Amino acid sequence: MGFNGRQRLIVGGVSAALVVAACSSGEATPTESAAPDPTPTATAPANPAPATATPVQQPPGASPTLPPAIETPTAQPTIVPTPTRTPLPTFTPNATQRLGITSFITTGWKTNFEKHNVEYDEIFSAQVKDGIASVDRPTFETPDAASEWLTDRDPVVAVELNGVAKAYPLAILLWHEIVNDEIGGTPVVVTFCPLCNTALVFERVVNGEPVEFGTTGNLRNSDLIMYDRTTESWWQQITGTAIVGDLTGTQLTFVPATIVSFGDFRDAFTEGQVLSKDTGFGGLFDNNYGINPYSRYDSDTNDPFLFFGERDIRLPLMERVVGVAIGGQAKAYPFDDLKRERVVHDEIGGQAIVVFWKSGTASALDNRMIATSKDVGATGVFLTTVEGRELTFQSTDDGFTDEETGSLWNIFGKAIAGPLAGEQLEPVIHANHFWFAWVAFSPDTLIHGR
Repeated sequence: MGFNGRQRLIVGGVSAALVVAACSSGEATPTESAAPDPTPTATAPANPAPATATPVQQPPGASPTLPPAIETPTAQPTIVPTPTRTPLPTFTPNATQRLGITSFITTGWKTNFEKHNVEYDEIFSAQVKDGIASVDRPTFETPDAASEWLTDRDPVVAVELNGVAKAYPLAILLWHEIVNDEIGGTPVVVTFCPLCNTALVFERVVNGEPVEFGTTGNLRNSDLIMYDRTTESWWQQITGTAIVGDLTGTQLTFVPATIVSFGDFRDAFTEGQVLSKDTGFGGLFDNNYGINPYSRYDSDTNDPFLFFGERDIRLPLMERVVGVAIGGQAKAYPFDDLKRERVVHDEIGGQAIVVFWKSGTASALDNRMIATSKDVGATGVFLTTVEGRELTFQSTDDGFTDEETGSLWNIFGKAIAGPLAGEQLEPVIHANHFWFAWVAFSPDTLIHGR
């Protein structure tokens, strides 16, 4: 979808404002504005040189969802991938001619702009390359140590992989959006797009080699566009697919992750690891962590920032939904419904699933101080079969119980008491998106209860 001259002027003005803001200092101030306030209290320095990573074996899989522009072996998510849009053809126009009408910055890039599978007029610059600095050398602390600066309500991205559990506070991800890490020997990239409320984790392995990711400063449908520092191809965060550059069409492998409260993570994983405030910038961001620079952004009455796509009014644009896709079928579960029902049994793509909702997790995009923000709750999505036995769940004051055995389960899908204690439900890839973002990339989505 194209955009007119007035929209170009708006985007250019916003880009300039954000660049200036990123270079400014001073304490962030609260605002009731519908648009996010991206002004940090400190400027992020240039990223340190990426560390040399040891190649790992890429898991086998089928062809990627989008048709690749080059011959590239890719891995498929181990569970179920979030869907991409209907595949678009890969364009190979005259790059100079095409880039002459774009509204994003091309200087300083070694990206092969001849290859892309989205229209260039869908991409908008909101920052400069690496203007939002990724965390490339993360350090971790115990949950007890993290309790000194995180409240029980603080939202974190929780990941359990290869027997290792880690939590990445949104208090930090709001300011960096990308963390390049390794969990149990697997290179991963943890991502969060504040404008879409989308937290997703991927294996950062391409063609059998680890790659490191940074921020392009660009958006498409208001969603973060990342880049890999090997080929400088551009990747859509919501889909995990390369959309510009030599790796166009390549699909990253999804890793199950969910946004939960720090208190729930600490209780479930006493030996877990929590991303510390020592993010590699010499304390430059210490006063920022815990502050929401997008004050009141998630108000139901707000408009999405830098979103020029079609507006699907089946739900309010800023409604939080759990987005799930299995077997080519996509479905959204509105948080308002989940808060009321607590447990939803459903079938998607021939798979029986259950969606859990639990109170106690603060929004990262409400008040200026995250710790005082409204309670939006946490979700988990799982297959309902354990050792060939179908289970039926209901909500209780202590968590969730299955009707078949009376076992007690937590928000992470683990049985913590009863006959099935120790059993783990198989997680389903999902994310808690704003409705406008989910439907922009899954236009044929169904809606629970509608």
